Amino acid sequence: MNDLTPIKAPQRTRKPDWIRVKAPTSEGFAATRALMRAKSLTTVCEEAACPNIGECWTKKHATVMILGDTCTRACAFCNVKTGMPRAVDPMEPQNVADAAAQMGLEHIVVTSVDRDDLPDGGAKQFVKVIEAIRRTNPTTTIEILTPDFRNKHEAAVEAIVAARPDVYNHNLETVPRLYPTIRPGARYYASIRLLESVKKLDPSIFTKSGIMLGLGEERLEVHQVMDDMRSADIDFLTMGQYLQPTPRHAKVADFVTPAAFDAYAAIARAKGFLLVASSPLTRSSYHAGDDFAKMKAAREAKLAQAR
Repeated sequence: MNDLTPIKAPQRTRKPDWIRVKAPTSEGFAATRALMRAKSLTTVCEEAACPNIGECWTKKHATVMILGDTCTRACAFCNVKTGMPRAVDPMEPQNVADAAAQMGLEHIVVTSVDRDDLPDGGAKQFVKVIEAIRRTNPTTTIEILTPDFRNKHEAAVEAIVAARPDVYNHNLETVPRLYPTIRPGARYYASIRLLESVKKLDPSIFTKSGIMLGLGEERLEVHQVMDDMRSADIDFLTMGQYLQPTPRHAKVADFVTPAAFDAYAAIARAKGFLLVASSPLTRSSYHAGDDFAKMKAAREAKLAQAR
């Protein structure tokens, strides 16, 4: 065994030292939670049981989850509850904008549950949230993390791109072979086409996608996903360790070592991504504001080289 060898994970094994994080107890954490409750907002930080919630909420960073807390799908990796969602809240866009203003956010991440019950998959609500943030916080940069808008992604993406978020994120989550068991309601190549269409509609918008490692994927399969992302001109790749939320979710096949994450990152950079975030605790919106600044700088440097 060497530093790049994954550690096989028997059922409900203890997490390695590099995965463990402290329970959140800070005043900043409590203040962020109170604000989210006061504005009747849901966060993916809580719903997805993110291991970084203590660090992010202490710094008053939060990823807002719009369109309710109930998803119309049941992915094997996700801790968000499944069922029939409530009606769309007309006050939600302004509540998100007000929370961003109150927290003094320079960069906000907005995501959502899947809403297959809605004719547009929830795209109009993303547009309204972007517009409300622009009105209330004109200097705040906006990153969205959308679902795949199954069978309606063309119109949905056109509407959202027209509202001009700064970053459009949509996660592939895993390698194509594992989709039937891990992400059964989605289609890998449909997600690739969604991200590709963002760039075709507006090349100035940064695109971003992420995958989880530790679900049983093979190394060469991960390399192929990187190539597929680059063929769609995706700017930013995130890679993090999958953690089993509850016993009923997909089991962790292995804990990928920090050295292996570094090796994947080196390969991804060589393939031409503007930015790569790869570590066991990396999540889609972890350090999103800092990463946006790095991505802008990387693009500017690349354009300067081309002149």
